[in-house]
Amino acid sequence: MSESSEGRNYYAYKDMSFVGRLFGHIGTVLTHKRYVMNGCFKMGLYLQGITHDMSKFSPTEFIPSVRYYSGTFSPNATDRVLTGVSTSWLHHKGRNKHHFEYWIDYMPENAESEPVLDGCRMPLRYVAEMVADRYAACVAYNGEKYSSADAWNYYSKGAAHLNIDKDTRAVLEAALLKMRDEGEDAAFAYMRRMLKITKGRDYDASIVDKV
Repeated sequence: MSESSEGRNYYAYKDMSFVGRLFGHIGTVLTHKRYVMNGCFKMGLYLQGITHDMSKFSPTEFIPSVRYYSGTFSPNATDRVLTGVSTSWLHHKGRNKHHFEYWIDYMPENAESEPVLDGCRMPLRYVAEMVADRYAACVAYNGEKYSSADAWNYYSKGAAHLNIDKDTRAVLEAALLKMRDEGEDAAFAYMRRMLKITKGRDYDASIVDKV
C-alpha cells in the first residue's frame, strides 16, 4: 500500500502531537456543526441543526478520530485504509439519518426475486440535512480554499457508485448543482421550498422540476 491515494498522505497524523490532534479534531467537529446548523436553520430544520452529528462525541467515534486526525480529510478514511475498516464510520452512519448509507436495506427487485441491498428513499428533511452536511464538511476541511462548487465536485467523483435511491439522488443532485451555480443560500432556499411543497410527506424525482 502506498502512503498516498488521490493526493492523500494517510500517515500525516503521525506528524502531529496528541494535543494537536485532540484540539484539531474538536475544532473541526465544532466548525462543521456550526455550518450545518446555519444551513439547517435556513431550511427551517432547527432541531436537526442543533443535534447534528452528536454521535461524534461518543467514544466509538471520538477516539479513532483523534488518533487519525490530520486536518485535511476525514480520519475515517485513514482508519479504513490502515486497518481495513472504520468502526467509527460504521457507528456514525448507523445512527445519523442524514447519511444515505443509513437507508440501505434488503429490497426485493420484484415479487419473485431474492432481496438485494439497495437504497431506500430518504425522508426529505434528512436529504436537506445531507445537503447542509456536505456543504459544511467542505468548509471544515477546505478552509480558505473552499468554493461553492466543492460539494458537487466531491459528490460527482463517486456518484455513479453510490447505492442511493433514485428519487433521493435526483433531489440531492439538484440541490448540489444549485449550490455550485448559485451559491449556498440558493441551495438552502431551494430545499426549504421543497419541504414546504411536500409538507414533509412523500416525494419523487418530479419535485425537482416543480421548485
